[in-house]
Amino acid sequence: MLGEYRISGRRAAEIAASVERAVGEGGLEPGQLLPPMRELATHLGVNPNTVAAAYRTLRERGVIETAGRRGSRIRPKPATTTRELIRVDAPPGVRDVSMGNPDPKLLPALSGAFVAAAAQSDAQPVLYGESAVDPELERYARAAFEADGVSHAPLAVTSGSLDAIERVLATHLKPGDGVAVEDPGWGSLLDLVSALGLRAMPVGVDDEGPLPADMEQALASGARAAVVTDRAQNPTGAAVTAPRARALREVFAAHQDVLLIEDDHGHGIVDLPLHPLAGSTRNWALTRSTAKAYGPDLRLAVVTGDPVTVDRLRGRQRLGPGWVSRLLQRAVARLWAEDAVDPRVVAASYGRRREALIAALAERGITAYGRSGMNAWVPVPDETGAVARLLHAGWAVAPGARFRLNTPPAVRITVAALEDEEIVAVADAVASVTGPAPARRYD
Repeated sequence: MLGEYRISGRRAAEIAASVERAVGEGGLEPGQLLPPMRELATHLGVNPNTVAAAYRTLRERGVIETAGRRGSRIRPKPATTTRELIRVDAPPGVRDVSMGNPDPKLLPALSGAFVAAAAQSDAQPVLYGESAVDPELERYARAAFEADGVSHAPLAVTSGSLDAIERVLATHLKPGDGVAVEDPGWGSLLDLVSALGLRAMPVGVDDEGPLPADMEQALASGARAAVVTDRAQNPTGAAVTAPRARALREVFAAHQDVLLIEDDHGHGIVDLPLHPLAGSTRNWALTRSTAKAYGPDLRLAVVTGDPVTVDRLRGRQRLGPGWVSRLLQRAVARLWAEDAVDPRVVAASYGRRREALIAALAERGITAYGRSGMNAWVPVPDETGAVARLLHAGWAVAPGARFRLNTPPAVRITVAALEDEEIVAVADAVASVTGPAPARRYD
């Protein structure tokens, strides 16, 4: 029977390499149980400590996972692009409301900011050894954080929120560690957690953010980190309220060793106040992206956090790209200086369309959610059927499977570019192909 495992070798490195090779060739499948260490040691004629060292190496590389007396198994394959592939391609003539993009008409013109930034860079070129953060960008970012109650913390700049989250997770956690994530939640984050060899531990969400009881359960069950979306949660539109923030801070206060990451990508597109959790644990980070308010192609986020976390992020960044282009940073700083985006105008535009769609669906007996941001989350009885029938009716929506772990079926509709007359049309289409879904909270 042991021969079926295709494991060989006399040294720990050789044993680990044979397991990795078998996984790559398909001889060992995801979820397959490995032999007990003593049994494998007897089979190979080596010391059990040698097999233990090989298994430890495999765990650290994210190849296997160990569950105490239940033994060691091959980990599921990383879902680097799995959820991204769960999408609907809109053919000609079909209206695409699935992508989660901002309304181009609400994005600022970038040419002037880049011309000014280029002129500044011509006069003051950035060379090796200089600060990774542009002083003007830092000044504006720090003022914005302080206005929201997050002050006296170091700053870093990354290539978007997901880049920041990846670097922070990678510098604090090891493969096999658990991460408390919102369910439903951002599909790219769920893929990232898996790709890093970490375990996603679902936390239910309502309109006010993550549920404190679910968060407590995840942390008590061993989650080493938690990721919380402050506002405009993707896909539900949840926004953390003051009472919910107090409850969550109490939960985190009892778990000081947990890494807390906050994603405030809604900054600039919502008019709801931020109720930060920053500082609730010993190690924390809060990231703000420019993607939704200024355009996804800018690929820039500012990050603040405790000194250890920010220092680790910067150190890891130095071993990769080094820094985010100071030319880009200066352009963003110019956009901030000129108030190129008015959050009140943007929030009102998205809010009007989002609320109109939710109301139109309610008139047709369909419950939908969307407290903030540019998306509406619509529970449906049959997700696959609803997506297919809506596509046939001329509407491409995002399948809820991109965002769900344990939550019931749903679809996500992006309202960002919907015209007024389209809101009624899409509500009619959803009602005609799905019928009323059971009234329930989306967790």
